[in-house]
Amino acid sequence: MSGTSLGLYVHVPFCAPAKCPYCDFYSVPFSPNLAARYLQAVKTAAQTYVPYFAGRNVTSVYFGGGTPTLLEGGLAELLTFFKALYPILPEAEVTVEANPGAHLSKLLPVLRAAGFNRLSLGMQSACGAELAALGRRHTASDTARAVSDARKAGFDNLSIDLMLATPGQTVDSVRRSVAFAAGLDAEHVSAYLLKVEPGTPFAVRGQREADEDLQADCYLAACEALHSYGYRQYEISNFAKPGFASKHNVGYWDCGEYLGLGPGAHSFLDGRRFYYARNLTDFVAGVSPIDDGAGGGVEEYVMLRLRLTDGLEENALRARCGVDFSIFAPDKLLRLENGGFLRRGAGKIALTTQGFLMSNAVIATLLS
Repeated sequence: MSGTSLGLYVHVPFCAPAKCPYCDFYSVPFSPNLAARYLQAVKTAAQTYVPYFAGRNVTSVYFGGGTPTLLEGGLAELLTFFKALYPILPEAEVTVEANPGAHLSKLLPVLRAAGFNRLSLGMQSACGAELAALGRRHTASDTARAVSDARKAGFDNLSIDLMLATPGQTVDSVRRSVAFAAGLDAEHVSAYLLKVEPGTPFAVRGQREADEDLQADCYLAACEALHSYGYRQYEISNFAKPGFASKHNVGYWDCGEYLGLGPGAHSFLDGRRFYYARNLTDFVAGVSPIDDGAGGGVEEYVMLRLRLTDGLEENALRARCGVDFSIFAPDKLLRLENGGFLRRGAGKIALTTQGFLMSNAVIATLLS
């Protein structure tokens, strides 16, 4: 089911000096030559999708990675190219991810002038020992400097990433990191539980995830602390001050359609999902993306919507998928509600904070 709006995601597959040991996103070491070839390949690929944008508008653009800012002025070049190619709304949310340890003072004014209006900083923690355990090279002071540079450049929408249940982390240190982020007056905070993905250096050297109790304690502490600083939780891992929920994030969880460009990037267009292989050489060579089947069905829509605190509305489910809440077994709904994992009312089903902690299991129970 296609709508009138689209998202645009650009995966920038470069890291320097090295990839973080917990990261599972596709990236390769940065080189100027590879970057130049990548930029041209993105432009070439982008032109093939122009027909999909007919009668639709782009409401969000997101440059993720990797470390997008390694492209420096190439980011502004790409955004300018996209604006000439696609119907990007003047008020579109345009985000770029950045490493707080990078020297951003000269680059950020260039990006702001080109139309970037949202900056996402990968702080992860405000505690030095936790950053070291994650293989991060920046400090909390670096994050504060990056925020200052962003404000001076005219960015009034800043997001800060936090990682939870990381090696050596405690509930108290979670609260300190949240307090630090709030003290920087960030408009948005993302707080993700660490997952040790197969094939990452963490997995290879036997790093284990924290036990479930500590994961729960860290997550609940982050939720409570963020709420106390005025952040509203709008998705399992995302919190924002009023009016600053990410259009990029909400578009995904509302099962909206989007185009992804770059190696490893996924797309959902005209009801079909497809993705580019995690291979920069193939992408530069113009190898076509891989079909991943139909998207936007009932189960997918239910699963994605239940990640949002607003939950799943019966009228929207009926309008989109032609079914209503009768697809859910009444005894399962009652059991999940009585267990404190789910709440119902006003034609809506939504997960509670406890439900978010076990979202995969709760959603699987509903859909089984």
